[in-house]
Amino acid sequence: MTKRKAARTEETRRVTILGSTGSIGCNTMDLIERDPGAYTVEALTANRSVEALSRQARQFNAQFVAVADPACYSELKEAMAGTSAEIAAGPDAIVEAAGREADWVMAGIVGAVGLEPTLQAVRAGGVVAFANKECLVCAGDLMLQEISKSGATFLPVDSEHNAIFQVFDFDRRDSVEKIILTASGGPFRETSLHDMQGVSPAQAMLHPNWDMGAKISVDSATMMNKGLELIEANYLFGIPEDRIDILVHPQSIIHSMVSYIDGSVLAQLGTPDMRTPIAYTLAWPQRMNAPSERLDLVKISTLTFEAPDPQRFPALGLAREALKTGGSAPTILNASNEVAVGGFLDGKLGFRDIPRVVADTLEKMPGDIISSVADVLSVDAAARQTAGEIISDTRLRV
Repeated sequence: MTKRKAARTEETRRVTILGSTGSIGCNTMDLIERDPGAYTVEALTANRSVEALSRQARQFNAQFVAVADPACYSELKEAMAGTSAEIAAGPDAIVEAAGREADWVMAGIVGAVGLEPTLQAVRAGGVVAFANKECLVCAGDLMLQEISKSGATFLPVDSEHNAIFQVFDFDRRDSVEKIILTASGGPFRETSLHDMQGVSPAQAMLHPNWDMGAKISVDSATMMNKGLELIEANYLFGIPEDRIDILVHPQSIIHSMVSYIDGSVLAQLGTPDMRTPIAYTLAWPQRMNAPSERLDLVKISTLTFEAPDPQRFPALGLAREALKTGGSAPTILNASNEVAVGGFLDGKLGFRDIPRVVADTLEKMPGDIISSVADVLSVDAAARQTAGEIISDTRLRV
């Protein structure tokens, strides 16, 4: 479950953005730029994008600036010359940024590398807006334990979970019949299975509604993102797998729904713009003006829905089985998918080989109990190695 306690309500809120140069980070910075008097920036981090990071840090007078890649330290130090900001580099520096005193932290680092920084932000006990699916997928129980210990407020940024959060009755959880995650179906919703094998990374990244990074766009095309969101929803809302439905909704207007035992279905609607859910978390527990295009249902006219095709999107079945298996299975699912998506982007795999690599990795690796971050990282590393070996099999080469 997630906490719903009120955040600080003073006029100025101190914020940290982990992954400030990525899609989520840039959208967050856009919102802050529109009302700079309401925020002070404590820390900003990036992986290697020194130029973009230093530009953001100078504009918002960030107090701490860090890159994950130690090789970029000198470049960052030079780029920040003449400022009073503390400069750091390396994975430990990102964790340090996450733990600095702040009222609100955006956990926007994609992938399992975002786990430790997000955990550190949670331990600090403030408001943590998270856009990192892997934190709950790989270490859901651990994350919930840390939230309970610190009293942190954990707010989902993904449009689907943010939508559910807005219409979920936390005080009367037993009145919830099921939750319904919506999915656009991605760019290949109507592509033949034969043609899907030959699609290029560029085609896979052409999401019909959302502007996202490469990895997330490919996950949307395979619908693995929805499988990861299913696991995430189980931890966030305490709803079992068999009461979480997935529905393809190509227009991406209804972002998700909650069905109640009296027959009511509550939905959150909006245009597909990540600044809307980010704004919801940034202003929590209030609301703020956001620049997203306003919804015009008359102009849209028609909203359509369909069940996802299990043959076209086998990743959904893999995610459901991983959730039911529990233990290390979700961690293996996530790690092998990251490796497989990387293989596809590098031209080593065909598009439909991505879920095959994930399935083979799950089959080859024994299940295990996850009781610590060290366990997560160990399983993650082993799954990546196994998936890499599978990709090296010449039978899977394009």
